[in-house]
Amino acid sequence: MTSRIPRDSRLRLVRPRPLAAAPSAVNQRRPRRPAPRPPEGTPAPAELARMARSGLADAARVARWADGALGPGRDGTGSDGKGTLSDETAGRAAEELGLTAAQVRAAWDTARLAGLIEVHGDSARPGWRLRAWNRDDSAVLRGWVALFDAWSLASPEPTDREPAAVAEVVSAMPQVLSFLQLSAGPVPVEQLLDLLEQRVTELRTERCEIPYGPQPEPVEEPETADAPLAPLLDWALRALASAGALTYGDGQATLTPLGSWAVWVKLEQICVAAQSPAGNIEVAAEEMLRGCAQLRPNAARAEYRAWLAARPVGSAVTELLGAARGDDALLRGLAFEALRVVGAPAEPDVRSVADEPTLRPYALLWLAEHDGIDPEDAHEVLTREEATWLWVDTAAAVADHGEAPMLVRHLESALQPTVPRLLDEVRAVGHPRTVQVLVALAAAHPDPALAKAVRRAAFQVHTGG
Repeated sequence: MTSRIPRDSRLRLVRPRPLAAAPSAVNQRRPRRPAPRPPEGTPAPAELARMARSGLADAARVARWADGALGPGRDGTGSDGKGTLSDETAGRAAEELGLTAAQVRAAWDTARLAGLIEVHGDSARPGWRLRAWNRDDSAVLRGWVALFDAWSLASPEPTDREPAAVAEVVSAMPQVLSFLQLSAGPVPVEQLLDLLEQRVTELRTERCEIPYGPQPEPVEEPETADAPLAPLLDWALRALASAGALTYGDGQATLTPLGSWAVWVKLEQICVAAQSPAGNIEVAAEEMLRGCAQLRPNAARAEYRAWLAARPVGSAVTELLGAARGDDALLRGLAFEALRVVGAPAEPDVRSVADEPTLRPYALLWLAEHDGIDPEDAHEVLTREEATWLWVDTAAAVADHGEAPMLVRHLESALQPTVPRLLDEVRAVGHPRTVQVLVALAAAHPDPALAKAVRRAAFQVHTGG
């Protein structure tokens, strides 16, 4: 059970450069949970990867074309900031690849969702999965699972339906997919519709809150509760079919081998998390992150994956960013570690918070690593002020959750070559926890002269000097 494994370090918010090596306990071999076996009849990973490559063949072709045709300094996307292909580029790709413009656009969108293409503003670049596409089966399967996770983005949602109803169906589809996986064969659409209606009713009941006291007159709203769900189920099944997760026709749906395997993987992740003493799968993001704070990094990532598997990607990312905006710097760092597990689907949301001062350094590091920069070098994308702000934020997490020696060692990760330079720049960045961090550092440091200088800096910040 992953949650029982003690973590070697409570804090991994800034990737260490000159910090001391991790304790030797990290390298000790511990009993591992035996790898679960997929259901009988599941193809081997190599065969699953072959299926994924076949289904994503057009997406890979368009990605390779873009790699050569849309190099640095050449515009290929529109100006909407969403990575939409311009008409000229789509036409040129269609002519050179022997596809229609509509097929090129569809393949482009699929390549983005699968991580074969990464779009940043008006520029596109090949994703790391494209480089490993022909030689790494695990990279191919991860790319396909990323597309599977983002199925609701693969096909435009119905414009004649209320967004709330669409969101309810997206939230309910994991139960429908689980039923399909357990059925191991064709299932009539009428049966899936009954299951979907039951699950949507449960979701609406869970949200129901009865307020106390006199209430104002109700305002008329669209009656989403009475709207038929059959059209939305049709949309969801068609979207999943376009992603290659199932076949849909003649009034029934059947999971493909790839879809069955992906659902089984997610169910297995959920079962692993459900065994944890903290019950991380059932709780909100903030509580989940607190439950993972004591775990080793690999065990924590397993918990993140299971927690994410039980939720729609969009709402999970929103919840994690909400936890990151809180006052606890430890949760802020852990939230972005969980977002690293999310991967490409989280990029638009992470990019959108890059202008928030509290989240900016974390977001910039996340985006740099997502762009393929080595994690050890990602800190170079930060300005001196941003790196100093992050140093203070990490120190605040150490002060709140770590031990005094860890705070002293944290000095070694600062960019500044001397303590006086560090203190000058720490005072200048204006982090709200600066005083508390300096007081804690002064109390923890064994050098009396240095501790005195740090206390003096804390006093000066406190008095506005």
